[in-house]
Amino acid sequence: MAKYNPYDNFLAVLDQAAKSIGMREEDYVLIKYPERELKVSVPIRMDDGSIRVFEGYRVQHSTSRGPCKGGIRYHQDVNIDEVKALAAWMSFKCAVVNIPYGGAKGAIKVNPSTLSVSELERLTRRYTAMIFPILGPEKDIPAPDVGTNAQVMDWIMDTYSMTRGYTVHGVVTGKSLEVGGSLGRPEATGRGIMIVTLKMLEKNNISPKDVKISIQGMGNVGSTAAKLLYQKGCKIVAVADVSGGLYNPDGLDIPKIYKFVKAKNLLKDYTDNDARHVTNREVLTAPCDILIPAALENQITAEIASDLKCKIVIEAANGPTTVDADKILAERNITVLPDVLSNAGGVVVSYCEWVQNLQSLTWDENDVNNTLYKVMSRAFDDVYNKAKEHKLSYRIAAYAVAIERICTAKRKRGLFP
Repeated sequence: MAKYNPYDNFLAVLDQAAKSIGMREEDYVLIKYPERELKVSVPIRMDDGSIRVFEGYRVQHSTSRGPCKGGIRYHQDVNIDEVKALAAWMSFKCAVVNIPYGGAKGAIKVNPSTLSVSELERLTRRYTAMIFPILGPEKDIPAPDVGTNAQVMDWIMDTYSMTRGYTVHGVVTGKSLEVGGSLGRPEATGRGIMIVTLKMLEKNNISPKDVKISIQGMGNVGSTAAKLLYQKGCKIVAVADVSGGLYNPDGLDIPKIYKFVKAKNLLKDYTDNDARHVTNREVLTAPCDILIPAALENQITAEIASDLKCKIVIEAANGPTTVDADKILAERNITVLPDVLSNAGGVVVSYCEWVQNLQSLTWDENDVNNTLYKVMSRAFDDVYNKAKEHKLSYRIAAYAVAIERICTAKRKRGLFP
């Protein structure tokens, strides 16, 4: 069995989408290749005095529509192909929601839970120094991703600022409020999931109160989506984190579970007579109307796709569905709302944060959430209309929207030199 390569997955969907709207390869060949791939070694002194060297990456996929934007991931299994794919998906995500960014992604091959806070800080600061030449509010703006958070962004901002000699808030987004972060940013991706889910229900004339939802992943995105959808009247019947899942066909007590996971507890330790402990796979294959994969990529494989019992998949994670699985879901008439649309709420509010930083302004949370709703709703309608116009799946339609926008920008700018 061939090893899964997420960048090959990206290229396969890219070719399919471009052909579906009549584009020749020469019209879009430039976006098949990242503009820049940087691999760095990150040496740090550990707390015991020893020196370890970690492997780091920063990939810039496209700057055609603006400076690069994308998270930094700390994970022990990360590799260059994963980072390339995530950078490309960011380019497409920004184009789908029509904000003036290109895509990038960064990563360090490390399990952050094995490091002390001081080791993490030294690792982050050294990594920032190593990728410093390609960073900047007008060049490349990182954000949190798997294994990183606002504190990591604060360290990056401070390191960059110290090197420049003055405070540069706009070099990262997802920062703490006290150092230039934006209200509404921590909940933005999960809120975006809620917005597109409700838009999908509205298009199908379904009331939220008539819907059962299963959510794989109870990190920041999954837990926020669960909380907000529960508040809208949806019944959340299954949830999972890395330790396992919970299931109740009559609906879980989401406020209680939300409070539990926010206290950094694992679901395997959750006790409630109304919730049955199940495996991660059972959460994916639970009987429901909507499945929201909100963990890591490559979760819905061809094998899993055959066993899904949902009608709609809303992709909250990046790349959770393989190309082979997509074909099976299409054959089974299971609708998939793709990651490049569904989980774009985070980058939309990152854009809001960046704009506030550049203008030295602070927006209130209603302004941020209203902007998020407007941008996500418009993007959903663009993808929905493209799908209906060309009789495409939502994934191919979203890619088609993005390809047209990126390639138009490239064509208007011309080829240098």
